[in-house]
Amino acid sequence: MKVFEISQVNENNVRELFYIGRTERKWSANTFIVYHKTLLVFFRWCVKQGYLTKNPIEDIEKPKLENKLPFKLNKQTALRLLEIVYNYPYDSKFLRYRNHAIFSTFIFTGLRKKELLNLKFTDVDLENFTIFVKQGKGNKDRIVPMSYTLAQTLKRYVEERKRFNKTCPEFFASSRENMGFTDNGLKKLVEQMREKSKIKFTVHKLRHTFATLMLEGGCDIYSLSRMMGHSDIKTTTIYLSASAEHLRGQITKHPLNDI
Repeated sequence: MKVFEISQVNENNVRELFYIGRTERKWSANTFIVYHKTLLVFFRWCVKQGYLTKNPIEDIEKPKLENKLPFKLNKQTALRLLEIVYNYPYDSKFLRYRNHAIFSTFIFTGLRKKELLNLKFTDVDLENFTIFVKQGKGNKDRIVPMSYTLAQTLKRYVEERKRFNKTCPEFFASSRENMGFTDNGLKKLVEQMREKSKIKFTVHKLRHTFATLMLEGGCDIYSLSRMMGHSDIKTTTIYLSASAEHLRGQITKHPLNDI
């Protein structure tokens, strides 16, 4: 490996470093950008201190980050997960109904983990089929509609919650204490169901599942963006690429198909 004095550093040997990194060391675009940002700051300091007359990295082009499609479960796998969560041999009906309600809420509403754990009992309106998400990502409030199927699942949990005398303000309660379900508790539950179901998923993957299933069902991109709490609709459009079913459905709308 070549060793340079700072005065020997120039655009050619810096460009060679990045070329070798991409071609021989197989740097990802993200790795390239991290090195580029770090050296850019360092070389600016060198120019300011008089060690270099020009920043040798300024004319080196950065690669664009790859737009990776979000991982998601298909309809059959999502239904299988909900089935396994419900039929697992729990010690009580409270655990069965609560855990099934938690996973159903993720899959039927696309809530983020923090949003679900922060839900208050008064935020869930079963009569009007709505969930009020207070101070979601970006400190924004929003209302997410719920389907009849989800409403029945949550109603069953609420009845069992009352029977267990859970009076904490949080909607999803701990089984042992009269307090909200914790982040650590949810982490253990997800790990348990991932092991028992043999389905590779995360909470965020369930959010992606909601988005793609909604598009496959015919939901428009604007409404989906509002439900997911995206500040920019461009964030939502990535799910269009992830949903082959939706794209196949859209191509049938070509006006010349009937010729």
